[in-house]
Amino acid sequence: MTTWTDEEISRRVEGSTVPRAFLRTLEAHGDAVALRHRRDDGTYEDQTFAELADRAARIAGGLGGLGVGPGDRVVLMMRNRVEFHAVDLAVVLCGATPISLYNSSSTAQIAHMVEDCGAKVAIVEDGELFERMAKAQGEVPRLGHVVVVDGDEGGGGEGRGAGVNGVSDLAALAEAEPVDLAAAAELVSPDDLATVIYTSGTTGPSKGVMITHRNVVWTAESLRIALTEGVPAIDELAGMRLVSYLPMAHIAERMVSHYLQLVVGFNVTPCPALDQITSYTTAVKPEILFGVPRVFEKIYSGVHAVLAGDPERRQRFDEAVEAAIPIVDAMTWDRATDEQVETWQFLDAVAFTQVRELLGLDQTKAVISGAAPLAAELMSWFRAIGLPMSEIYGLSETSGPMTWAPSKVRAGSVGPAIPGCEVVLADDGEICCRGGNVFPGYLNAPEKTDEVLDPDGLFHSGDIGEVDDDGYYRIVDRKKELIVTAGGKNLSPSNLEAALKLIPLVGQAIVVGDGRPFVAGLVVLDADAATGWAASQGIEYADLDELARHPDVVAEIERGVDEVMAPFSNAERVKKVHVLGEEWPVDSDLLTPTAKLKRRGIMSRFAAEIDQLYAR
Repeated sequence: MTTWTDEEISRRVEGSTVPRAFLRTLEAHGDAVALRHRRDDGTYEDQTFAELADRAARIAGGLGGLGVGPGDRVVLMMRNRVEFHAVDLAVVLCGATPISLYNSSSTAQIAHMVEDCGAKVAIVEDGELFERMAKAQGEVPRLGHVVVVDGDEGGGGEGRGAGVNGVSDLAALAEAEPVDLAAAAELVSPDDLATVIYTSGTTGPSKGVMITHRNVVWTAESLRIALTEGVPAIDELAGMRLVSYLPMAHIAERMVSHYLQLVVGFNVTPCPALDQITSYTTAVKPEILFGVPRVFEKIYSGVHAVLAGDPERRQRFDEAVEAAIPIVDAMTWDRATDEQVETWQFLDAVAFTQVRELLGLDQTKAVISGAAPLAAELMSWFRAIGLPMSEIYGLSETSGPMTWAPSKVRAGSVGPAIPGCEVVLADDGEICCRGGNVFPGYLNAPEKTDEVLDPDGLFHSGDIGEVDDDGYYRIVDRKKELIVTAGGKNLSPSNLEAALKLIPLVGQAIVVGDGRPFVAGLVVLDADAATGWAASQGIEYADLDELARHPDVVAEIERGVDEVMAPFSNAERVKKVHVLGEEWPVDSDLLTPTAKLKRRGIMSRFAAEIDQLYAR
């Protein structure tokens, strides 16, 4: 792939903003499908870029009537749905900044973020979110108006909610006179804020990450180059199908399925919840699939659950994967012999093609895992069965990506720097970077900005990494999350947790050991895999909690722990685990909306179970 500099990409996007880029997409692809909405009956309704533009222009006209104008901020709270794209774009067409908040945010958190960003209007999905926003509005008088998307579900209608300054339905706003798109596109400049991303707070209080229009279009261009130059099967991004299912308050989903849609013309099908993803992929047949590791772990365990009832078939499939892994690696790096290629094609025909078709991923050209570490073994498994998976690394502060190799993949690595981004290691191993993707700072927090941004624009990630001779980076862990045992050994919890999740019966895991004599862990059963395995063993149980306590299940998991810990040194290995039955819910006090561990919440909830690991 061609080497690109920050300056070269900056020249390509000079003067561009999100609305200006969208107008170019509209001119080139106005009649193409921008969005697909799944109706209640399972059929799909298409919306073209021209229709998206018209709806956004009308909503912008309605927002203008509420007083939204250049420099204002508007907060959004809604699931991943078609309306988000028109609403977000409409706010930008007012010259204002749209800011998505996680739907799980408490009233206090909402009030803090609304006050911090100075929002004057909020747009919420339904009555339940309206009630929470209305309570927050009592603490933030500046928030003058609340717009409800699904007004008929109890939240909308004039006069709704005593004490609320103003309430409108989105449908009514969308009937307004449309703004002139060309004129609206000139209301913002490259240095204006395209959005503010509030961090999920896994390592401290939530901070507002400012993302400019320049950040967005620069990053979109870098990703376009990475895909079109790095993936042989892709030469044009316009029209490529995606399923979008993560919260739009998360920078990765916002960049991939919203900003790249507006800038390069992706065809996006919103999915309202992570647990519905498979039903969408089988219908949509996405060409690009971005996901967090938990999604791919569920796919992996689901395939094994299906095979669990037929041990012979399971063994043949596992042997096929084992044979395919080194062949795919050789094919990736153009080292494969004709005989190896023919062997993989045979294995694909008899074992892998059907799996990809059942998953709805038989037309996928790029599968991307991000937002949390993915086990190298899991990466190799997916690539072995013909799914072109890669791992991307970055943060909100880097507008999403920092490193990525979409095709020339090394399992366990997050790839080299994205085009135009300079990535280096500090003396202590901290990963740092500079480029057009790096944010200008935290909103209203210059002291926090100074902690992570050097005067020359070098961003300090807080992650510890390693780099090989070819510039491929490996993430060791967060500086603040490293475990130091009582014996003084520094350990990376994420690597150990990724290994534990390779045990077929395990869906989630956390390791502990800070200040303790050895490393231990909590593991949660994968419901699909565990129930399938239990059936094959003739085990009877009332619920998952009872299954987790069954001696045969505990013994099987402990056998798996010994196996997956073998590559680690004795001081690093997880020595004991406690098995839990009920899966930790996403978007809770245990997991973030993107399934990252909330370590403090988990350790508080399961303090007794952790203490028991060290008592026996």
